[in-house]
Amino acid sequence: MTISVGDTLPSARLTKVTAEGPEPVDSAEYFKGRRVALFAVPGAFTPTCSARHLPGYLDKAGELRAKGVDEIACTAVNDAFVLGAWAKQNGAEGVTMLADGNGEFASALGLDMDGSKYGMGKRSQRYAMVVNDGVVESLEVEAPGEFRVSSAEHLLTLL
Repeated sequence: MTISVGDTLPSARLTKVTAEGPEPVDSAEYFKGRRVALFAVPGAFTPTCSARHLPGYLDKAGELRAKGVDEIACTAVNDAFVLGAWAKQNGAEGVTMLADGNGEFASALGLDMDGSKYGMGKRSQRYAMVVNDGVVESLEVEAPGEFRVSSAEHLLTLL
């Protein structure tokens, strides 16, 4: 079952990328007490994710914060070291990277996908959501192969 607006985020293991190294976090605990714009990409260093998705959130970070977002976070079914390298290459200091190395979070949300046809294995669908104190306030899931509703620009229109 796919998570919906009004649902509380489930508990799943994530790894936060920090300057001191990977930090394990529980998703249910991590999102409590703040309003987070969370976007998911199928993979770091992939074309749309690198050229449009992450840069859009970096460009619109100030506008998102001005609309009441406390934190901007990105998740992908990659390990913390890959997400850390991707963040560094893109100058993404303003975006918290949450690695979902085993796809547990994507599966718990019902937003996982099978990318085996492309040699990628199990991944996350591309989506964006606003999570307010652990509860899904808005959720925008992309149709396969598209990039529109999960963009920072679109998310801004919903805030």
